[in-house]
Amino acid sequence: MPPMLPDFSNSVKLKYVKLGYQYLVNHILTLTLIPIMVAVLIEVLRLGPDEILKLWNSLHLDLVQILCSAFLIIFIATVYFMSKPRTIYLVDYACFKPPVTCRVPFATFMEHSRLILKNNPKSVEFQMRILERSGLGEETCLPPSIHYIPPKPTMDAARGEAELVIFSAMDSLFAKTGLKPKDIDILIVNCSLFSPTPSLSAMVINKYKLRSNIKSFNLSGMGCSAGLISIDLARDLLQVHPNSNAVVVSTEIITPNYYQGNERAMLLPNCLFRMGGAAILLSNRRSERGRAKYRLVHVVRTHKGGDDKAYRCVFEQEDKEGKVGISLQKDLMAIAGEALKSNITTMGPLVLPASEQLLFLLTLIGRKIFNPKWKPYIPDFKQAFEHFCIHAGGRAVIDELQKNLQLSAEHVEASRMTLHRFGNTSSSSLWYELNYIESKGRMKRGDRVWQIAFGSGFKCNSAVWKCNRSIKTPLDGPWADCIDRYPVHIPEIVKL
Repeated sequence: MPPMLPDFSNSVKLKYVKLGYQYLVNHILTLTLIPIMVAVLIEVLRLGPDEILKLWNSLHLDLVQILCSAFLIIFIATVYFMSKPRTIYLVDYACFKPPVTCRVPFATFMEHSRLILKNNPKSVEFQMRILERSGLGEETCLPPSIHYIPPKPTMDAARGEAELVIFSAMDSLFAKTGLKPKDIDILIVNCSLFSPTPSLSAMVINKYKLRSNIKSFNLSGMGCSAGLISIDLARDLLQVHPNSNAVVVSTEIITPNYYQGNERAMLLPNCLFRMGGAAILLSNRRSERGRAKYRLVHVVRTHKGGDDKAYRCVFEQEDKEGKVGISLQKDLMAIAGEALKSNITTMGPLVLPASEQLLFLLTLIGRKIFNPKWKPYIPDFKQAFEHFCIHAGGRAVIDELQKNLQLSAEHVEASRMTLHRFGNTSSSSLWYELNYIESKGRMKRGDRVWQIAFGSGFKCNSAVWKCNRSIKTPLDGPWADCIDRYPVHIPEIVKL
């Protein structure tokens, strides 16, 4: 029997060939300039001081030429620094940790479902199947009004949940940063489905007696990606308002949006969405550079609302009995994939090293000219980022992104564990994931973080942060009492 050939696809040597290629392409400018500079230095040493002095004297520079040159240099430098965007720092952030009394174990959730939907056992069975495969754990939380049988989604209860979540996160942020309410120049609150009058931003202003000239914004109806939309809005405002602090509050209020009907597409959010919220302090003050945790590098937003299917795949509507809920369509994942594709097409050139961009370009040219059936090259985003915070919208979302971006289990660990411990907390889930990475002691100076969020409309938004300093393991926060237990094994199906 002839000897078998070695498996070249898994060869260790090929790994080093790729590493060598990446180093060569990514440092091509440096590798080109070094020999030129060495040659120039050798030539200068060969000439000697007398020859160099003669060369300088032959230039015949007078005072007017020197002054004009100096003025031109100063002018160009001034224009450059004046037009350069202000650096936006993430000073710190705080996540809301729900009280133990709000926990909803699987047994409690299913018991409530059986009592509320006693006339429709098929809907109860459907929720049980979803919960078994959801990736959620036994410690996720729902607001107090949902614990009643039947639930009591009153306006007072909804305001009570909003005050509990938002004020707790804000108090934690004030304690961590030493920020005083009067120091807040810009306030942005995003909550998709609960939009009372006065607004939630007005509620915060009233609670903390913020300044009368504060610039406040209240974003609603923008889904789970609204957190990054708020970051983008804060960035734009900080570009035109120097020496300012901006506080962003991201949350979703569950109380008025707990569906009590029988439509399966509208029962799905009941199984996934849980309490959560985060408060983030951004600043453009140079004095904050030393203590800030991160620096904002890029925000890329993609909106697929021009397509009817994308627009209606996450839709608030009434069922046949007139009960309001959020309908999630079956083609949601396919639409999310298309939105992600558009988003990374814009993001790629901003963050990928030259080696990955060159491979992508060569593959694209090859498919266009030689063979359209060539497999498209998927850029290795692990070359651009050390950490990934993927919106914990559900197990299917995380699985799909892990597969499409070719990420390892460790890269999506923060997302899976956040989904398990806190559930889908909507726009605030990204901050629970970032806190998980910090609590594990993995965030080092210079590390790059990619936050990816999806939302109704349909939207896919990304933010890129660069770590300003090595971050010590926090002693408080949502993971403080349980981080030692994580990561945990999450089975494909949890039999209930």
